[in-house]
Amino acid sequence: MNRILNISRSRKLAGFSLIEVLVAIVIFSIGLLGIASLQIAGLRFASGSQHRAVATMQAQNIADRMLANLGGVENEYYNITGSMPGSYTTDCSTADCNPTDLATYDLVTWNLENADLLPSGDGIVCLDWSPNDGDSSNWACDNSGDVYAIKIEWQERIAGDEDIEDAAGEGVQTRQLVMTFVPL
Repeated sequence: MNRILNISRSRKLAGFSLIEVLVAIVIFSIGLLGIASLQIAGLRFASGSQHRAVATMQAQNIADRMLANLGGVENEYYNITGSMPGSYTTDCSTADCNPTDLATYDLVTWNLENADLLPSGDGIVCLDWSPNDGDSSNWACDNSGDVYAIKIEWQERIAGDEDIEDAAGEGVQTRQLVMTFVPL
């Protein structure tokens, strides 16, 4: 009788069965997948936050450039009524410039920086009483008043939206930052 008790005790103390181990591995794997998906979502949100911070710095950058060239602001050389200038004639970083050339230089270099720092980055500076309208295909500047609108647009990757895709098949969304500025 004593031997029967020893055998039943040793079976109870034998440890986990194979099924219990497999169930534990499956539960642990699901937890790890959840943590990985949270990490990916966090990285995307951090990237979007970085783009908004860069756009804000770029808006402040052109506002500072305009304050440094009040002659160009007073004569509305920063008010873009059509497309942004694509090139400048005088490199104002190495030569003295008049307010017209400095405004053109500022706008060209600023928009080149937008394109370098933001994905598909584009921007415009214009007089606009209703600055929160328009996009890069039509900025919708009304060119009146004394309030400058600094509009910056870029593309941002998003998750879960298969309706909007870029060339690589990733979901993208157009983001825009608008800052109003009264330089005088």
